[in-house]
Amino acid sequence: MLKIYNSLTREKQEFVPLTPGKVRMYVCGMTVYDYCHLGHARVMVVFDVVRRWLRALGFDVTYVRNITDIDDKIIRRAQENNEPMQALTERFIRAMREDNAALGVEEPDFEPRATEHVDGMLAMIRVLQERGLAYQAEDGDVNYAVRRFPGYGKLSGKSLDELRAGERVEVDAAKRDPLDFVLWKRAKAGEPSWDSPWGKGRPGWHIECSVMSSTILGKHFDIHGGGQDLQFPHHENEIAQSEGAHQHPFVNYWMHNGFVRVDNEKMSKSLGNFFTVREILAKYDPEVVRFFIIRAHYRSPLNYSDQHLEDAKHALTRLYTALKGIDVEPGAIDWNHLQARRFHEAMNDDFSTPEAVAVLFELANEVNRGQSAADAKLLKSLAATLGLLQRDPTAFLQGRRNEVVQITGVEARAGAGAVTATAYSSEEIERRINARTAARKTRSFAEADRIRKELLEAGIVLEDKPDGTTEWRRS
Repeated sequence: MLKIYNSLTREKQEFVPLTPGKVRMYVCGMTVYDYCHLGHARVMVVFDVVRRWLRALGFDVTYVRNITDIDDKIIRRAQENNEPMQALTERFIRAMREDNAALGVEEPDFEPRATEHVDGMLAMIRVLQERGLAYQAEDGDVNYAVRRFPGYGKLSGKSLDELRAGERVEVDAAKRDPLDFVLWKRAKAGEPSWDSPWGKGRPGWHIECSVMSSTILGKHFDIHGGGQDLQFPHHENEIAQSEGAHQHPFVNYWMHNGFVRVDNEKMSKSLGNFFTVREILAKYDPEVVRFFIIRAHYRSPLNYSDQHLEDAKHALTRLYTALKGIDVEPGAIDWNHLQARRFHEAMNDDFSTPEAVAVLFELANEVNRGQSAADAKLLKSLAATLGLLQRDPTAFLQGRRNEVVQITGVEARAGAGAVTATAYSSEEIERRINARTAARKTRSFAEADRIRKELLEAGIVLEDKPDGTTEWRRS
């Protein structure tokens, strides 16, 4: 049985879907006012793996990941750029999809946008007001009355008084209680707005996900995911809104991935250790970045450093090297096979990818020892459930993935490590290999050695055999 660590109960629980054979999953997506950073990438990759494994177990998965396209930060950035808000959000939605595609993240089944669901938000706010859980304050905002919802704090595991004392809570004199949060914001001059029973305004952030998830997946569904930073207050507030409006449980299993740290410090713009996905892809192959994320357990902190990315690159190279020269395609998996069974047990233990990846290395060692096509096929098939090892091994080892991956605003060289003036294209490498071969035929060994050394300094390793250079790879 699959076991999932449920943030709501703070323990691993056997996963039992509400409808046998089907899984309904919602994950909080991006607020689209800037490029995706490594924290966003982790959420996208983690829940892509969760979805892939659920499908590998035979479940029919409906995956919803929202887009927040109306928000204070979006409005402020559009004003700073002097561009229409929709132009800003469309630009960063395109960039987000480019980043996800590069990282091998499959598109969700549904990708609702907040601005498409304002009517549903108004309807939920009206229900909350009718139930005495919402009120219009003197400043015109409509707020949720937190102390009127008995279950508030159950996701964070804290009482209301503890939350007030231990969390940063926005102070607003118009609120009846500092923990109360905004459902509907009164419009300010120059801001986008919608008509409502409480005057022109726009939705608060938390109400968006309550409405989009219930509209698509129903008022009670299986899994809700997101980053650990969303557990309080965002997800706590979602529970209050949804259960307050619908009067029954909202989500059965809450999943939260851990924070991203940079050289053991929390990633933040204020510390200057903030990295966008495309900045990282300018230095590293996208599959290396995906492998780096997957190699850590999703609930553990992910510590980013160039050294850790280099380690991930060398490790992934070892796996691809095992597959080189063996022509196999992924296929059906015999789960009775020893390594397959151990992989299955690891993934069923709260998606324990570190142990699953360890099994891949065991299989790679078996392939290296015996060049068994069956072992190579199993290695590729198991890796496919993680979205790994599906490229041609030689292409990966030579750093080829459309030689230069062009992403808006960034040129990202796949697999070449740091981009430098000595990062050669495949065509240039082949030309130099041919020149070296010609030099050796004319016994110009000094020139042949010079070319080999020059390529090696650029990270290109040649594999010589008696009949000449047969293979090359990027080190």
